[in-house]
Amino acid sequence: MIRDFVPDDLGARIAPILPPPPQRRNRHPGRRRTDDRTALAGILFVLRTGAAWRDVPRQEMGCSGVTAWRRLRDWTEAGVWLRLHAAILAELRKSGLLEIDDFDIDGSHVRSLKGGAHTGPSPVDRGRPGSKHHIVVDRKGTPLAVSLTSGNRHDVTQLIDAIPRIRGLRGRPRHRPQRLYADRGYDFDKYRRLLRRRGIAPRIARRSAPHGSGLGKIRWVVERTFAWLHQFKRLRIRYEMRADLHLGLLLLACGIVCLRHLRAAF
Repeated sequence: MIRDFVPDDLGARIAPILPPPPQRRNRHPGRRRTDDRTALAGILFVLRTGAAWRDVPRQEMGCSGVTAWRRLRDWTEAGVWLRLHAAILAELRKSGLLEIDDFDIDGSHVRSLKGGAHTGPSPVDRGRPGSKHHIVVDRKGTPLAVSLTSGNRHDVTQLIDAIPRIRGLRGRPRHRPQRLYADRGYDFDKYRRLLRRRGIAPRIARRSAPHGSGLGKIRWVVERTFAWLHQFKRLRIRYEMRADLHLGLLLLACGIVCLRHLRAAF
């Protein structure tokens, strides 16, 4: 069961970046610490099924939902998911599997049931509390960077800062795209100028322009990436009050999607 939820290639990549476990006391050491791979299986069970933490099947997973949640908290605070995503992206670029000439950016609203940081009235959900996933992908739809904001925050606030710097090649390779595609939600000349100063040609639809301008032929990949991410049922609705934990799950899902691309190539 654990092997089904934690593939060997994922376990091998995450093990070196996990923080070392705390030392056990000589006197009264208490219960033995749950194995990291077992705790990761519990996290992935919740991420994939959308189950509540209390519903993690202890007999099948080998750990309780409380243990899995605590390990998610500790690893999120240690920056594990961001490093995992960056390491797999570096592997993809080293193998020539990233097409960084063209980037796409978009956002997706998710309902927030318990509130917390980075929630606000959603303009597409009758003002109910929600959050927003922002994502940047390459020409193939590989997720390169993600962020989380409140549901009423405009997409354009993430347009500039979301451009990632991906390692994996020697020297000083180009890390910015030549072109960035976006929909009408990003139609601000101020940000077009900022993109041009960075050497990026903005391909942003105009609000006054009719639909069918041709951007959809390129931007469909970002919609497909959101579909990939929302196959992880825990991301369809935000249940975590702590924004960093929800973002950690989102980064873990991005790492898994990138790993799938790496598997498909070899």
